[in-house]
Amino acid sequence: MLTVTFNTSIIWLHSDRACIAEFSKVSAETFDLDMEAKKTVIVTGASQGIGEAVVQAFLERGYNVVATSRSVSTSGLSPSANLALVDGDIGLAETAERVAQAAIDKFGSIDHVVNNAGIFSVKPFTDYTVEEFDRLVSTNLKGFIFITQLAVKRILSQGTGGSVTSITASLVKNPIAGVPASIPMITKGGLNAITVSLASEYAKSNIRFNAVAPGIVDTLSTKTTRRIS
Repeated sequence: MLTVTFNTSIIWLHSDRACIAEFSKVSAETFDLDMEAKKTVIVTGASQGIGEAVVQAFLERGYNVVATSRSVSTSGLSPSANLALVDGDIGLAETAERVAQAAIDKFGSIDHVVNNAGIFSVKPFTDYTVEEFDRLVSTNLKGFIFITQLAVKRILSQGTGGSVTSITASLVKNPIAGVPASIPMITKGGLNAITVSLASEYAKSNIRFNAVAPGIVDTLSTKTTRRIS
C-alpha cells in the first residue's frame, strides 16, 4: 500500500514493496489532474520499470506520448499514432533536442514532461569514483536540465500552461544504512531543490513542477540493487 505525503511540490511515496501497476496509476492521476485529452507528454527513461508504466498509463487515458531512453525502440513499446519513440542518451543536449522536435513535429505541442530517467548505485561513500559521479550528473541532472528547458520554452510560447514532474527518491529524506547511496542522492536532492524553485518561478505562467519520491518499487533495477549489511 502506498502512503502519499505532500511536502510543498515534493510527493513522498513510502512503501516497503510498491508494485509497479499501482505506482503507474498514482503517477497518471498525480502528475496532472486537469489535463484535457490529446495533450502531449514527454517521458524519459521510458524503456522499462516506472517509465514504461507511466507511458502506458498516459496512453490508456488518451494522451499523446513521446517516450525516450537509450534503447526505447527495442523495448516492449511500439510506435503508434499516439506514441513516438526516440532513442538516445538524455544527458546529451542533442538527444533532448530530438525528443522535443519529435513532439512538435508529430503532435504539435509539448504540454507535460515526466523526468524519469535516472542512474542509481549502492556502495560506501568512499568507493564512488569521479567517473561514476560524472555519469550520475549527466543522466540525473543534465538530463533534467536539457529537456526541461526546451519544454518550458515551448509551453511558455503556447500560453496554455503545463507541468513538469520528476522522479526523485525517498532516500534523500529517509536514508537507510543498508542502502548507502550518498552520491546518487546529491543528484536526487538537487532535483527536489530545483523543483521547489521552478514551481515558484513559473507559477504565474501556469506551469506546475512536482517531484515524486518513491520508496522501493518492484522494477528490474531494484532487483539488482545490492544491500549492504
